[in-house]
Amino acid sequence: MDIQVVDDAGGLDSVGSALAGASRVALDCEAAGYHRYSDRLCLLQLTVGPKTFLLDPLAVNPEPVVGPLLRDPAIEVVMHGADYDIRLLERDLGIALRGLIDTQIAAALIGSETVGLSSLLENRFGIRLSKKYQKADWAQRPLPDAMREYAAHDTSHLHELAEGLLAELDALDRVEWAREECRELEKVRFEPNGHQDPVTRVKLARGLGAREVDRLREALEWRDEVAREWDRALFRVVGDGALVEAVRLAPQSVRELESVPGMNRNLARSRGGELLRRFTAVDSLAESELRGYPRTPRTRNGNGRPTPEVEERLARLKEIRNAHAEILGIARGTLLPNGILQLLAESPPANLDELAAVEGMRKWQAALLGKFLLDVL
Repeated sequence: MDIQVVDDAGGLDSVGSALAGASRVALDCEAAGYHRYSDRLCLLQLTVGPKTFLLDPLAVNPEPVVGPLLRDPAIEVVMHGADYDIRLLERDLGIALRGLIDTQIAAALIGSETVGLSSLLENRFGIRLSKKYQKADWAQRPLPDAMREYAAHDTSHLHELAEGLLAELDALDRVEWAREECRELEKVRFEPNGHQDPVTRVKLARGLGAREVDRLREALEWRDEVAREWDRALFRVVGDGALVEAVRLAPQSVRELESVPGMNRNLARSRGGELLRRFTAVDSLAESELRGYPRTPRTRNGNGRPTPEVEERLARLKEIRNAHAEILGIARGTLLPNGILQLLAESPPANLDELAAVEGMRKWQAALLGKFLLDVL
């Protein structure tokens, strides 16, 4: 495999020469979010013809060379599962990618039982990709040779995979479906969680009392501050489960905090006093001052469940969707996600125009299923 690491201006010049006149490239990204507090972009893998470039954005800015190419809708950019990588490219390099061909989308739309890159390459070409470095720290430097080779394999076979999948989509008359999905995916942008209440990201939070939820909110903010200072992923500081146990048990001393199941003892000893002070502040609040778990207004009964009318409409919509998915041989969620069916059930559109305007509804989905969904509604 012809691999070139690009970490200086001279390397970027060679990338520019290779990209001149290219009509299709394969692209992948590696980030450091599994290990570091920031999930910053750490590597770009770019395959052009027989050559794969590993561009190091921690050492050199690749945007002047790759940016114009990736923004050009006339140049096809083959990726697999591009959603998060597109967000990273836009956030860290200011590149709004165009010309996307996502092989994961293509595989789903032909009805492939598995859509992971490793499974597709093994089933179609007998190529086995190692999973050894899936959770590696891509911010480390220098990158070991084995990690470089692992990264290069993520793009070196994408051209061949894309050709086969596009041919199958064409035979099924579903190429336009894939194109529309890819055009929509190009629109995604990185959105920080700054305005999201952190407790909504913890599954166990819904079962807590109001005061416990407020303790958890403080615990999550405390963990975030520590993780930022240590440049460590949140779960590597302390897991959600341990924080939930801590807010339930409400320890009164650092020694008690150390004994909470799953708690990092060194963390408890070095920073636990601050967390306990936050808990004390919450415990001093009157019941009327507690925030508790945030409520989201929906078409619900007083107990928070959908009304019987909404549930009945949703069940009928699912029957229609499921029947068509079976005929087409694709996954139900690929044909039409449950979230869109929920929107239709809660606010039924009166005609095809209104149905097509529902958030998340694609033109191909409305054309394929619209009449049947409206008949049910």
